[in-house]
Parts: sequence; structure tokens; C-alpha cells
Amino acid sequence: MSQLTVKKIAFVGGGAMGEAFMQGMLNQGLVEPDQIMVGEPFEARRQDLATRLGVGVTASNPDAVAGAEIVILAVKPQVIGRVFESLSGQVNASTMVLSIVAGTTIAAIREALGTAAIVRVMPNTPGQIGEGISVWTATEATQPEQQNDAAAILSALGQEIHVDDEHYLDMATALSGSGPAYVFLFIEALTDAGVHMGFARPVAEQLALQTVKGAACYAQETGLHPAVLRNQVTSPGGTTAEALHQFEIGSFRAVVAQAVWAAYERAQALGRTDE
Repeated sequence: MSQLTVKKIAFVGGGAMGEAFMQGMLNQGLVEPDQIMVGEPFEARRQDLATRLGVGVTASNPDAVAGAEIVILAVKPQVIGRVFESLSGQVNASTMVLSIVAGTTIAAIREALGTAAIVRVMPNTPGQIGEGISVWTATEATQPEQQNDAAAILSALGQEIHVDDEHYLDMATALSGSGPAYVFLFIEALTDAGVHMGFARPVAEQLALQTVKGAACYAQETGLHPAVLRNQVTSPGGTTAEALHQFEIGSFRAVVAQAVWAAYERAQALGRTDE
């Protein structure tokens, strides 16, 4: 990847996902540390980011965004109202605002900050190790060069998918944004089942983790439909068939669908709250 076309990027929020963006961009050589300024309220966190990444830090959001060509909103949805208040009138009209705040709509960002070039993103936590996937959309006012910069930033975290309508972001929130938590829950349950059978917990955990990782990589590598792969390891009347039968009795598919739909409805509700 080549360097971005901007001189300064401001982060509002220096938490785990914000750091993932910074680390990804630095690792890919998109920017130098002195091109990044982070607005972060906690002093210990500011010192940590400055020491480990070499980026600029400040407790003031207005100071962080001053002169920045890209502003990345990386805070929790619960505090975005206060963040908007602190940034009112502080962001240049030509600045591209990239938001990873779940549920916060483009309309809410435009109204609060007065900017037209807005990119809304739903990343996920595996982006912290470069294995994430981000779904994003941009306003018509976002210039092609700015959209290229957005795509380059997101590619530093893993894969990126551009969509042409904002309503897909709530869907992505429920599926890929919250999705790692679903997988972690399955890994936890699989590990507990192994312990129940008699494995030591570290062994059960290793078996569960590598099984999930290997299965995902295998599915991605072969490109085959999951049902085809499942049938490949399901012998008639065998152990896998019996286990899958129990999943069906427990309405596994229905529970997954209901959970994802509930997350989707919650994402929509958060968006309505911001309007």
C-alpha cells in the first residue's frame, strides 16, 4: 500500500478499535506516527499510545481535529452525544469524517458536525490482528480520492466491503460486527463440553480454538458451500450425525437467526435514538 493523500488524521477516542486502526495504518506504511493525533480523555491511555505508537495525544477533542483532513470517530455509542457537543463547529467542512460508532447515522453526524464527506463503517474486533472485515458506505459528497483513502485505511484491518446504502450497516452490525462474540460463545461452550468429558481445560480450549479456526480457513480456501463441507464429515449413523441431530433438536439454527435479528433491531433502535 502507498501512503495516504492526507497530512493529518485525527482520532476521537483511543480505545481498542481506534488503536487497531492506528496500528494497521502504521504497519502498512499508510502514515507516519507524527501524522496521527488522538483525542483521548484518560491520561494513562494517552501516555500508553504515545509511548508505544509514537502518535500525538491530547485530552482536547477540538485540539485533536484541528487541521485534520480525516477525522475518525472511535468512541462508544453511549458517549457520542457529548463528543458531538465538544466538536460542534470544530471540524472543517471539507474534512472527511469516518465513523465506527455503532448505530450513529450519517444524518446525525452531518447535523452535529456540519460536514458533507462522511464515511460510516462497521468493523469488527479481529481487525486488531489484521483479520477483520469492515462494511462501509460513503455520502455522495465524499470525493473519489477520499473514498480511496477510506478503503486503504480499512484494508489495513483486513477485508473491506463497500455498500451503496446505509441500511446495510445495521445488518453488518448484527452479523459481522457482533459476530465475533457469537463465535467466542461457541468456542466457550465447546471447551466446556470437552472439560465435561474429561479433558484438561487448556487441552479442551486448544482443540476448540484450532477446530474453529481450521474449519473457517478450510471453508474459505475451498470456497465450497458450508452444507457441502458439513456433509463431507457426516457419516450416516455416525457420531457427527448424532451431534448435529442434537443441534437441530435444540433449534440451533433458529436461535442463531433470532439472536442476529435481535442485534439488528437493536442497531436500528440506536440509530433512531440518534435522530
